[in-house]
Amino acid sequence: MPELPQSDAFKSIVLENTPLIDVRAPVEFEKGAFPNAVNLPLMSDEERHLVGIRYKAQGNDEATKLGHELVNGPIKEARVKAWSDFVDSHPDAMLYCFRGGQRSQISQEWLMETGREIVRLRGGYKAFRRYLIEETERSCERFEPLVLGGRTGSGKTILLQELDNAIDLEGLANHRGSSFGRHITPQPSQIDFENALAYALIQKLEEGHRYLVFEDEGKNVGKDFLPDHLANYLAHAPLIILETEMHKRTEITFDEYVVAAQAHYHTAGFPDPLQAWREDIQNAMARIQKRLGGLRYQTVTAAFDSAFQEQLHNGSLEAHKVWVEYLLREYYDPMYDYQIQKRSDRILFRGDYTEVLDYLKKISSQAKDRR
Repeated sequence: MPELPQSDAFKSIVLENTPLIDVRAPVEFEKGAFPNAVNLPLMSDEERHLVGIRYKAQGNDEATKLGHELVNGPIKEARVKAWSDFVDSHPDAMLYCFRGGQRSQISQEWLMETGREIVRLRGGYKAFRRYLIEETERSCERFEPLVLGGRTGSGKTILLQELDNAIDLEGLANHRGSSFGRHITPQPSQIDFENALAYALIQKLEEGHRYLVFEDEGKNVGKDFLPDHLANYLAHAPLIILETEMHKRTEITFDEYVVAAQAHYHTAGFPDPLQAWREDIQNAMARIQKRLGGLRYQTVTAAFDSAFQEQLHNGSLEAHKVWVEYLLREYYDPMYDYQIQKRSDRILFRGDYTEVLDYLKKISSQAKDRR
């Protein structure tokens, strides 16, 4: 067997969004993997467990022998076919296991027997993961952060999508960054979030941006959290405040938490999608009950129940705007005003949507021109 190709050109993998085959067991993949990676394991969780027991008891040679016994015949054929099909669809794909050792080498050899050559990551998952962590830490020396703030529903996420130098933390974390911010699909693991964030930072910095814009999230976005060094860096960044009138904020929040959310429940295949959405909103309200206080909690839940019954009765969603606006006024705004007052010395600019967008584009363009 000729020497099999390896690569540790991790930066090019990130910049080119190279497809990756992760041959680790599913339990390893679920803990954390890389963007553009698909899990096509050499061994199942149970097979890996049995091989691990043999390794501890009798050493590597016997463990490898057991592995070949477990992954043989039709099982081997099915796994090699899965790799082959992926390589045929993605000729630039690469392959990795945990340390770039036996598992990925065996997978390479079996693919080679089918006439398909694939490169494996030198050092495997562990080396690539270390590279991404180090690049995230180093990135703070290579850009100046701007943090986009504004009251809930002001359209911050919408504005970020118009900037080519923005990092969408909510998108990476699959969470809208509030008590009502959960999506139907789960958030990524912490490791997956960190890896995706590293990809975004590396790619944006390669484009030559001096300034990177982040939404004002704090350290946490749902259950995911920013690495300490980046969170601390953003905690001292200048603030750009997006100011939006209440009626527009109500519309934005209504569109996201009611219209779009209900549509997602309908397409997700719930037996009773409307009831599932209702329970999700009720659970979110229950989570903030203590901070709302008894009277406000009763008021907002009564408004929600009334709106839900009206929707069932005539199909109209309009009444939902009542409880949405109430939450903005009575819950979100007081919290935001308190927090922003403590950071008022960091405010660099305030304005409406057009003014803030123009300001951010202008300073980003000027920074690029000076390079």
